[in-house]
Amino acid sequence: MNIESSIDAEYTPSDDEPFMNERQKAYFRNKLIGWKESILNESRETLVAMQEDTTNLPDMTDRASAETDRALELRTRDRQRKLISKIDAALRRIEDGSYGYCEETGEPISLKRLDARPIATLSLEAQEKHERREKVHRDD
Repeated sequence: MNIESSIDAEYTPSDDEPFMNERQKAYFRNKLIGWKESILNESRETLVAMQEDTTNLPDMTDRASAETDRALELRTRDRQRKLISKIDAALRRIEDGSYGYCEETGEPISLKRLDARPIATLSLEAQEKHERREKVHRDD
């Protein structure tokens, strides 16, 4: 490992530096790529486990339980597939220079929010407003 990558491993974006400078972009790009690789590895492991688990359970309760587990696993994988598409979109935003900026206001999204949720497209305020609007429409 070279010195530069070991320094970057300890790097945390800070408000004391220019927003979305090259170092911050590299930090978030690496974070997103690592997250995506982790999800893909889990998916591969699930696929292998599901292919290996072809046992025919004679007990109806055991079979129902196994089917429920499998359905839950497939739903989880579907959510993760959608998450991967959001990660890919965030990576494209890093490349086109729009990453880190709120889609509604154009203002920078806080670094703390991006660190916690690197796929965020809205600032905290815009997200809260969006969720309030959704709640009102759901209540109708």
